[in-house]
Amino acid sequence: MMNAIVESLILDLLEWVCNRGKPYDEVMDAWRTSCPKLPIWEEANDLGLLAKEPTHHGCIVRITLLGFLFLRERRPLLMQEA
Repeated sequence: MMNAIVESLILDLLEWVCNRGKPYDEVMDAWRTSCPKLPIWEEANDLGLLAKEPTHHGCIVRITLLGFLFLRERRPLLMQEA
């Protein structure tokens, strides 16, 4: 079972990435941490909620279908507004 704080932050990350994806470097600057109690980027990746997509300018982080479903299940009002 996922910690409620970690889950909430993962949902924030998924919302942030959801629409168009974000450059990998930007995601790493904002979300990677060395704090073992808040491994947001690592947890989201381990759960298959995000994917890195290579581009000719580097890498884009996008939400996966599983990530979209996870977000829609836990924050349905947000997904109705989109």
